[in-house]
Amino acid sequence: MNQANDCSSAQGTSRRDFMKTSAAAVPAAFTGLAGNAPGYVAASDTIRVGMIGCGGRNTEAGGQALTADQGARLVAMADVAPDRIQERRTELKLKFKDQVAVDDDHCFAGFDGYKRVIESVDVVLVANAAKFHPMHMMAAIQAGKHVFVEKPHAIDPAGIKVVQAACELARKKNLSVLSGLQSRYTPMYQEAIRRVHDGAIGDIVAIEERYFRAPYVLRPRKPGQAEVEHQASNQYHFHWLCGDDVPQSLVHNLDRANWAMKGQPPVRCIGMGGRSTLHEEMYGNVFDHHAVIYEFANGVRLHAFCRTIPKCFNQTSSMLVGTKGRCFTMLGRIEGENPWQFSGPKMYSGVHTNPYQIEHDEFFKAIRSGNPLNGGDYMAQSTLLGIMGQISCYTGREVTWEKVTASDFYFPPRPEEVRPDMEPPTRPGPDGVYPVCFTPGVSTIL
Repeated sequence: MNQANDCSSAQGTSRRDFMKTSAAAVPAAFTGLAGNAPGYVAASDTIRVGMIGCGGRNTEAGGQALTADQGARLVAMADVAPDRIQERRTELKLKFKDQVAVDDDHCFAGFDGYKRVIESVDVVLVANAAKFHPMHMMAAIQAGKHVFVEKPHAIDPAGIKVVQAACELARKKNLSVLSGLQSRYTPMYQEAIRRVHDGAIGDIVAIEERYFRAPYVLRPRKPGQAEVEHQASNQYHFHWLCGDDVPQSLVHNLDRANWAMKGQPPVRCIGMGGRSTLHEEMYGNVFDHHAVIYEFANGVRLHAFCRTIPKCFNQTSSMLVGTKGRCFTMLGRIEGENPWQFSGPKMYSGVHTNPYQIEHDEFFKAIRSGNPLNGGDYMAQSTLLGIMGQISCYTGREVTWEKVTASDFYFPPRPEEVRPDMEPPTRPGPDGVYPVCFTPGVSTIL
């Protein structure tokens, strides 16, 4: 493995410099415009919505935003790939004919397109490569915009600090910040966790979380396309853009565990992982399996696993083990001394039983009412749980909560430094395969 080539992204920098440059990346022309804004939109007013990222997830979020509020209008879109903007605009226009008003002048391609979206709208939907999430949400909040941010909300400790600062600024500006961790808006999960908190399974003694799935799809390389643009179009396959699968996918499970533990952080974690199967160009340089054990001060251990290998057993599950029983959160079931089975409407049985839709319903209600919604506490902490576990898997070393929360580390380059003509952190080898960046027992990060 060529350490010089593919581990250049393991060099850290100071949080102070990171936050300075993140703030500096926001154009002066639209910083602080909401200083006197109440964060309230009258019922008769149109809410202008913009999308930063035009992949499948943000297209869904755009549709959910338009469904949540009939007065919402999609007016601006940005993506690194111009063709993807056009594809998604057409797709959304077919479904929301009267609510999609994105003209050609408001289709912004490239890494700087987010700036133009922000200055054109009232609400910003951020769902692109997670590397950019902290910078984009900070820019939007500084500009006085309400923000939806998909998970993970950052991919490194320095990014989490920007997220925390952005959410605190949103509170001061009376702006809403919605997290893409939609479990918190799932009625079945809400009731299950409420019962757990009320003692239905006694004291939690162990937690098991699983997220086993096939790999993400790949967008084919286009002739003449810059390497950075190709990687950005396939963000989930490159660790410097997505953060790899613990913060990218397992974060949903970690958020449910964090919720059950009432936000109590772990003391430490130890992880293991690697790439055993995915040795083709299409799989980029991410690991294909991870396992992390988190230890809490009260003795609880959280065992968390994820895998992204095709033709394997797939399952997503969350289980809480207590002194009086077990809770299967994602099944809405408790076994033991206080058995229970959720009897409410099934998820996805209708538009407004979809937790992705429910969260947008609540988001736009908050914007209309002037009573802001802010998921900053759990969105930052749950994401940091994922980052902590990923770093442990990469290095094979114990990572403590104290150390990761104090860390200034980030995966270079800085998000505002990314441009099409730059040298990417990783390139394919002579065989077309991207080398894995980290070797447990050899690589160091924190």
